[in-house]
Formats: sequence, structure tokens, C-alpha cells
Amino acid sequence: MTAGGEGTRAPGQQRRVAITGLGAITPSGLSAAATWETVVAGRSAIDVLEGPEFAELPVRIGGQVRGFDATSVLRPALARRLSPMQCWAIAAADEAMRQAGLLAADPTAERGAASGSPANADPQAPQASLPCEPHRFSIVSATGSGPVDAMQHATRALIEGGPRAVPLTLAIYGAPDAASAILSQRYRATGQAQGIAATCASGAVGLGEALRRIRHGYADAVLVVGLEDCLTPVNLASNANLRSLAAGFEDDPTAASRPFDAGRTGFVMAAGASAILLEAEDVARSRGATPLAELAGSGAASDAHHPTAPHPEGLRAATAVRECLADAGAAPEDVDHINAHGTGTPLGDAAELRALDSALGERARRIPITATKSSTGHLLGAGGVVEAVLAVHTLREGLIPPTLNLDDPEFPDYDVVRGRARQADIATVLSNSFGFGGHNAAVLLRRWE
Repeated sequence: MTAGGEGTRAPGQQRRVAITGLGAITPSGLSAAATWETVVAGRSAIDVLEGPEFAELPVRIGGQVRGFDATSVLRPALARRLSPMQCWAIAAADEAMRQAGLLAADPTAERGAASGSPANADPQAPQASLPCEPHRFSIVSATGSGPVDAMQHATRALIEGGPRAVPLTLAIYGAPDAASAILSQRYRATGQAQGIAATCASGAVGLGEALRRIRHGYADAVLVVGLEDCLTPVNLASNANLRSLAAGFEDDPTAASRPFDAGRTGFVMAAGASAILLEAEDVARSRGATPLAELAGSGAASDAHHPTAPHPEGLRAATAVRECLADAGAAPEDVDHINAHGTGTPLGDAAELRALDSALGERARRIPITATKSSTGHLLGAGGVVEAVLAVHTLREGLIPPTLNLDDPEFPDYDVVRGRARQADIATVLSNSFGFGGHNAAVLLRRWE
């Protein structure tokens, strides 16, 4: 028996999965609540990118994290070694753990090395009280690209200063899974820690893997962290050359992201991190935790069609949605709201709606849809976790955020919420995430009853 539940449950026995903590560091705000407040108010976080390195790029807009101080959560020496996205991930994870009652309300209150803590643990890390035995606590870091800035900086150092100028920390912190390893040390969690990459579907795929891990008894709790920062000149230039980015909006960057609008031209790249703590229902109940929502189902499928373009009929996106509903034991009539992938690309938005038609039938045109990337920008591999955080707020507050810049709807037969947030009784939210390479994933979240 674990400290928080049945640690010896046999694989195959299903358990209900509760969401008990949320965290976010995004262009829209430096917490989950602040991000939600910006999105539900219909404000855009997109701006002209700051810094001389962006001056010559064909696209110079994006969603940047502003005002974040890494030393608020990490000692300065470690903060300097990590990529900004890893620092954001740690802050988001701490926020989720704190909301779940597993860290002190004051992030500095429990700093200091614990008796018997490992020698390589951060001596300023907060002391987490895990909801279960440490080997039953798992961590998943979801990112499409990993800390690309670290490799780019190291490459520049090699060219300019030779081999000895390359930081040794690249071998430690330069991999996509590094955030999960860092967090496992931070919380003294000895369960499986890994990275998951599926381009822009990474966050949703990570949530699905965590759901199964708990549901079938391989873990009692899983912390899922989505993190991404491709706002580098190299990555922006590559996507601009693909013509996948919205271009020509430097004079009015907040108008650039236009999901489902006839004038949409591409997505707007953003950076950030978000975290969701999942616990088995029996574990959460045994420690008196308050579930925020239920992660009820997930589905995933691959287009096997094209390196960048979605299947024009959204065939495998529809498969992901169908599998998600089946996994949750839900029917199309049970879906109250859809947080669409909705990036604002001409092909992607159209394919997503065709997928919804295929998976949900005529119900697809009556379900309120929103595309919150119009506010936050597209956080790529972190997007699925960010949008699941927003879905939890929608479930709890009964408010559907508006889709921004939907001035000339190309698909007027669908109920895409625009103008202002809509009040509604929402019991279930379907959240879609699709990406380059034909990755498709969907998760279903339910109000906790």
C-alpha cells in the first residue's frame, strides 16, 4: 500500500483519473489563473518580437513569455545552466504541485536540503510531499523540439571558440527529456520519468500516456509538463520559409492569429510551459485532495499522408476523436464544448472541421467551438497541456473563451464562439491537438461530479 493509495494494483484494473493541480507560464500570464484571465477576456498575447536577432526575419511576431524571473524558483547558478523553457516548466510544475497541496503556499517556505536527500539535489528546491510512494509518482515532459536554443548556442560557441567553448551542460540538459529528469530530482520522485515528442500533438499525447499509466495501475500519480520555445531565428526562419506562419502583421500583431477566418494565412508561434497533476481517484480521496476535473479519455492516430499538410478530409484526426470518445465511454451527444486545435492555417482549420463532421456527425455543427491559440499563440508541443488547463477552467467556471479575429467566418455553419466569452453549462470538453508529420491526438475532460 502506498502513502496515498493502492500501489500494488494489478495492471488492467481501471481507475478514474483526477486532475488535482494546474500550472502555466505563457505569453498570456505567469500562472494558470493569469493565463485563463487573459484568454477568457479576449485579449491577445501576440506582439512584435524583441531583440536584434529577429530584425532581419520575414516574420517578426510571436508570443513571448515576459516578466518571468527564473531565480524565483531556482538558485541563480542552476537557472543560468537551464534553457528558459526548462525554467518555465519547473515554475509551472511547482504551481500545479502547490495547488494540489503538495508544496507550501509560499514557494520559499520549504527551501533547504531535506535530511537524507540525494547529494545532487537542488539544495534550494522546495520539499514536495508526494501523494504516493516516490516510485509510484511518474513525470512526463512533452515537447515537440526540446531545448533547441541550447544546441544553437553550443553550435555557435563551437564555431567561434572551438571545442572547449562548448558547455558541458549541453550533454545533461540539452535533450527533450531533460525536464522530466530535473523534476524527478526536484521532487525526489523515483517513478518513470520520460520525454514524449509528437510535434504539436506532444502535450495531448503526453496526457493520454499519463491517463493510461494511472488507469491501468502502473502509477498512482503522474505530473505532465508541456514545454516549448522555438522562438529562435533559426526556427522562425524555417517555418517562415515553409509559409506556415502568419506574415505581414508587424503593424498589428494582435490581428495575426485568425482561426477559421476567411483571411487566415498561418499560425503565430509562441513559447511557454504548462503542467497538470493527475492522480488516481483513490489516491486523491485518501489524502483529502480536491479534484478540479477528470481526465476521462484520449485518442491518437497518424495521417501517414504528408510531412506538413494534414489529410484534407481529416480522416485520422477523426479517428483520434472517435477513439477519445470511446476511451471515455462518451457519445457525440455528450460533448458540450470543443477547444479546437485551430491554428489559423488555411488547410489545417478546414481539415479539423471535416474531421469533426466525420467523428461527431451533425452534432459537430451545434457544439460551441473555440480556438484559444488566437489569444495565446501556438505553443507547439506545449499547446495540448495549455489548452487542457484552459478546458479545466471552462468546466469549473462555465465560460467558453472567444476566438479572436474571427471577422469573416469561412465556416458559418459551425458555432465558433467569438466576440466575448459565452456562459454555458459545460460538463465535457474535447480538446484537439494536431501536428506536422500527421500526428493527431484528442483528450476528453469532464467536470468532476
